[in-house]
Amino acid sequence: MTNADNPRVLVLAGGLSHERDVSLRSGRRVAQLLRDGGLDVEVRDLDPELLPALSADPPDVVFPLVHGSTGEDGSIRALLELLDIPYVGSTSAACRLASRKPVAKELVAAAGVATPPFVTFPRGLFTEIGSSEVLATAVAGVGLPLVVKPEDGGSALGVTVVTRAEDLPEAMVSCFSYGNAALVERAVTGTEVAVSVVDLGDGPVALPPVEIVTEGPYDYDARYNAGRTEYFVPARLDEETTVVAARAAVAAHEALGLRDLSRTDLIVDENGTPWFLDMNVAPGMTETSLFPQSAQAWAAGGGPSFTELVTTLVRQAAARG
Repeated sequence: MTNADNPRVLVLAGGLSHERDVSLRSGRRVAQLLRDGGLDVEVRDLDPELLPALSADPPDVVFPLVHGSTGEDGSIRALLELLDIPYVGSTSAACRLASRKPVAKELVAAAGVATPPFVTFPRGLFTEIGSSEVLATAVAGVGLPLVVKPEDGGSALGVTVVTRAEDLPEAMVSCFSYGNAALVERAVTGTEVAVSVVDLGDGPVALPPVEIVTEGPYDYDARYNAGRTEYFVPARLDEETTVVAARAAVAAHEALGLRDLSRTDLIVDENGTPWFLDMNVAPGMTETSLFPQSAQAWAAGGGPSFTELVTTLVRQAAARG
């Protein structure tokens, strides 16, 4: 029987995606928070010995913090489900929906949350039809400026803002170096915010939004190297707009059937409308990551400490087992 009060925790971090370093940093930080909370914690990478070890001596609960495709597409969680090991975060089925940006955007839009117009192009389409014709149609239909991004993955890898049609081919090449399908969406201008959502047993709650201010694109370097980006927590939004953004994040979380925690990336335009850009089912937990900043602001406003938050999520997941 699972020990829900004092569970033995395995933190999964690393993997072979482009986001390996971020994952390792996230794993180390969460492991230390859980140890600070009095829990017995082990950190493991993804390797051929993982499944035999889980089968021979299963932990009480797993905290998956692998970023990138295998960490967020539901595959690791599906293995844990097959092994009947409880874990923190959304189910494999929900992760499959949320990790594919076109699918997530369609479901979130159906729930009433605004999302920019978009189209998705697999790499093979360019071979069959011709790249110049496909790209010309995209520019005419979606409009400029636009954003090109891989249909899955995170940390802004392979993401390019395109303001001139002649720059689109290079953006597509960059995108295809990180995935086999590209999402091309209309660029929305405004305030970039990230709204984290947690459910500690009483339903999903939006944490204070983080406003992101950076010169140039909020790319991988800007996200994980201190000094490139300025953050405002809570975001400098008026009270009404803050409430609307929070509702959008919770609506997206629920529309995708997520549980425990998530992070929604939004652009709030000049009219106060939040536009859904992306959903993160395994938010980064590094020192510069957005989820921890929201959690710490929540704690400063009277919520649980970051340590209490992650230990509660772990105990909650263990109790599900």
